[in-house]
Amino acid sequence: MYNSVMNTSTSPFNPIPLRAQFPALQTMTNGRTPIYFDGPGGTQVPQRVIQAMTHGLTHNMSNVGGPFAASHRANDTVTAARQAAADLLNARRPDEIVFGQNMTSLTFSVSRAIARTWQEGDNIILTRLDHDANISPWLLAAADKGVTVRWLDFDPTDCTLRLDALPALLDSRTRLLAITHASNAVGTIPNVARAAQMAHAAGALVYVDAVHYTPHGPVDVQALDCDFLVCSSYKYFGPHTGVLYGKYDLLDDLIAYKVRPAPSKPAGKWETGTQSFESLTAVTAAINYLADIGGDQPTRRAQLVQAMTLTSQYEMGLSDYFLRGATAVPGLHIYGITDLERLDERTPTFAVSLDGYTPAEVAAKLGEQDIYVWHGHYYAIAVMERLGLLDKGGLVRIGFAHYNTRDEIDQLLAALQEMAA
Repeated sequence: MYNSVMNTSTSPFNPIPLRAQFPALQTMTNGRTPIYFDGPGGTQVPQRVIQAMTHGLTHNMSNVGGPFAASHRANDTVTAARQAAADLLNARRPDEIVFGQNMTSLTFSVSRAIARTWQEGDNIILTRLDHDANISPWLLAAADKGVTVRWLDFDPTDCTLRLDALPALLDSRTRLLAITHASNAVGTIPNVARAAQMAHAAGALVYVDAVHYTPHGPVDVQALDCDFLVCSSYKYFGPHTGVLYGKYDLLDDLIAYKVRPAPSKPAGKWETGTQSFESLTAVTAAINYLADIGGDQPTRRAQLVQAMTLTSQYEMGLSDYFLRGATAVPGLHIYGITDLERLDERTPTFAVSLDGYTPAEVAAKLGEQDIYVWHGHYYAIAVMERLGLLDKGGLVRIGFAHYNTRDEIDQLLAALQEMAA
């Protein structure tokens, strides 16, 4: 049972030594240490990531492909980052990894390329649980090609994706399923592997948005058998850089939109313009930070799996602690999975409302106490539409990361109690 296995009191994970590595978590504001519950919008970064980016700016400021030492260092930076990201996502080879400005830009680029293969009469499937960055690019591409969009709904009572309805949406003309690995709004973790299996049986490609999931659990593109997967390193303690995984043959076969001459290898073929080498240095540092949490393991991939298993267990303990405390706050409503036996089906991200306050008012009052949360729709527009809240200010989003503590949750609950009273 969950309570006997996942409780933080029995978890070997200790966040306190790790917190010391984050300058932001040591910085005082208004005489107190801020509480960062805004991780779903971007996490804080450890000192080693900051130092890596500084080192990159100091030593690697040259373009790749030159016959001199600075260019060689830039080449090595890209190679190291590609291998690190391949280990993080369990890609079969590093040249299945593509870097870009952010997940949104990469998705627009890939959607345009994939849409070249569509014809009128085809259809694609999107989910109402997704962030708009995995919706709008496909809506626009479908409109350009005269392709029908079908929607996979979620159950508003617990915000779980209706995978039982997916077979009825699939047919021989389905070309794509775009699906989230975890909802950035309500935390739900759908069974992506099952969805991919059904989509592939119908001949459709599968494009996974793992931006919100990656900080909270081990990603395995081979186990998911997805065709593409995207994430953003600033959500897992790194810089603002987007990462795309694509199966090698697909990256090789599809036509990329970019200037001439295009590199022959799939990874470089999809990277438009000059990459931010200083950011790629920091991407590697962020992944190595996570790997070190995994301790002594034979490979970095094994370290990462162990690290993400430990931190996800710890975060489930935080979720359990928050949910139990939240029941004592009158007028506090939580959207999504609240069953303590199902915490492995969600991330530690909670969308809430408080009677008598708008989401903006709740966030502002918490902000006055240096408790940082988001409010609104956080680009999960389809989620808020389905819940009937888009025109009502959305919800308040509280997100925990492995550097958060029970003491911080106590302060949050006390602030909510005071507001409710």
